[in-house]
Amino acid sequence: MKAMILAAGLGKRMRPLTDTLPKPLIPVRGKPLIAYHLEALARAGITEVIINLAYRGAQIQEFVGDGSAWGLQVVYSQEPEPLETGGAIVHAAALLGSEPFILLNADIFTDFDFADLAKRGLTRGAQGHLVLVPNPDFKAEGDFSVQQGYLIARTGIDLGYTFAGMSVINPGLVSRYLSATPRFGLAQVFRSALALRQLTAQVYQGRWSDVGTPERLRLLNEIDSERPGAAAQ
Repeated sequence: MKAMILAAGLGKRMRPLTDTLPKPLIPVRGKPLIAYHLEALARAGITEVIINLAYRGAQIQEFVGDGSAWGLQVVYSQEPEPLETGGAIVHAAALLGSEPFILLNADIFTDFDFADLAKRGLTRGAQGHLVLVPNPDFKAEGDFSVQQGYLIARTGIDLGYTFAGMSVINPGLVSRYLSATPRFGLAQVFRSALALRQLTAQVYQGRWSDVGTPERLRLLNEIDSERPGAAAQ
């Protein structure tokens, strides 16, 4: 199974850190964020990784290279501008191929075992499998809910869960979605597919953090990394 790391974003909320550095290269506990993902994918037995690039992409490519430092084969999908999460997959279609792949946001910090996703794959009839997490402090209401293993829309009385930025995707799920522009997000694709019960989901209770603002980064760097589940707070 291949994996794709979404790394093309502008990182506007992380300014001024991202004025000179793309978000995937921001150090977390002394190591560039993307390095954690490459290590985790290699541990899970993944060998082929696609990374999409746009904002300061040359810096990411210079750091990662061909991936051999992690025992990986890394190729790049160069975007003329950030195409968002859905557009990125369409743009990288030739590199991804036709088989399900692991999709991972570059701007999260987690101890999730990606071998779980690689082994799980997709159940018959499913076009995607999403990892959700309990809603973090900065987000009172989640993105989706789960019912009998299927992703469902969050109801008004259900706080739901937050999408963790980790999933297994069948490329056809995105390529068949009709978007008015080449730049579109996966959230709208997911909401269309869940109505057809095409998406399964799981809730992960372990360490997870969205590295979305300088304040969240500061808190993450201050947390004792040995305290179980600390970064999920």
